[in-house]
Formats: sequence, structure tokens, C-alpha cells
Amino acid sequence: MKKVSIILSSLVLLVALTANSQTSGKLVSTKTQIGFYSHTSVEDISASNSTSISTINVSTGDVVFSVPMQGFEFEKSLMQQHFNSNKFLDTKAFPKAKLKGKITNLSEIDFSKDGTYKANVEGELTIKEVTKPVKETGTIVIKGNTIEVQSKFNVTLADYGITFVKGKPSSNIAKTVEVTVHAEYKPE
Repeated sequence: MKKVSIILSSLVLLVALTANSQTSGKLVSTKTQIGFYSHTSVEDISASNSTSISTINVSTGDVVFSVPMQGFEFEKSLMQQHFNSNKFLDTKAFPKAKLKGKITNLSEIDFSKDGTYKANVEGELTIKEVTKPVKETGTIVIKGNTIEVQSKFNVTLADYGITFVKGKPSSNIAKTVEVTVHAEYKPE
């Protein structure tokens, strides 16, 4: 009987420590998918990036996404070449995009309890060393030890100094692109 009591006590302690590490620390995602989609009458362009990383501090609500720009993969290699060129994103000179923000409704999210939560994030998005304020929403899904974040928002390219000359690629890419985010987090 004493052995059963010790085992049960150990299990309760283990569960409490696991829950505490999830609710009072930093979550890290190395499985972060960033995608973008552009639609014009000429063509649709989409790309995805699985080399991005992200962190969420569940105590403070601080959120950081770091996106290596050369990590975007396209269906056509010529699209990838245009994307990385100095006439478009110049990814050699500006290798990363970054989002730094804070979950403003952190008190409404219980990282220790399974559920689906709306997250409001305010912060700054930097692309090509141009930083603009952003306010976006996302969804946080907590299921067991898995925490997933999903979001979809629009980025106006000219806001970040991404401009076009007449002809290609200006007629091939939309002035505003849709960005999607999917990240899976684990405690650090």
C-alpha cells in the first residue's frame, strides 16, 4: 500500500511539474510553416518556408518569429530567383524577416488547459529592414503537450519598400499578399 502511495505521489508531482513547465516558461517552435499567396489575373504565386523558428513566453506574452527569407520554396525555380533577387526582396542583403510582438489578451489563454483560444498580437513586423506596427489575430490550440498557433493576415508589399517596375514581376504579383502561419510548440 505504501508503494502505491509513493507511485501516485510521484505521478502527481510529475504531472504538476510538466504542467508548470508549460505554463510558466518559454515555448519554442522549430516546426514553423510560413506561407504566402499572391493572386493576379496573370497568375497565382505561392511559396512556403519551413525553416522559420518562433518562441512564445507564456508568462509575459512575448512572441518572436524569425523567418530566413531564402527558405521560401516556390513551384517554379524562376519565381524563387525573382523573389531572392536584388530587384525584389534582395535576400542576400536582407536575409531575415522578423515579427516581435506581445499577446495582448494573455489572461484569456490557459496554456495548461486543452482548448482553442483566440490570441490578439500587437507588435512590429520587419521586412527588408523596414519596420511597421502590426495588429493581428491568431488561434492557439492546446491539446495535451502540443500547442499549435495558426494565423492568416495580409501584407502590403509597398509598406516594406518592395516596389515594382512596369512589366514582370509587377503584373505577376499582387500588391498585397496573404501570409499564413502554422507553428507547433514545445516547452524549452
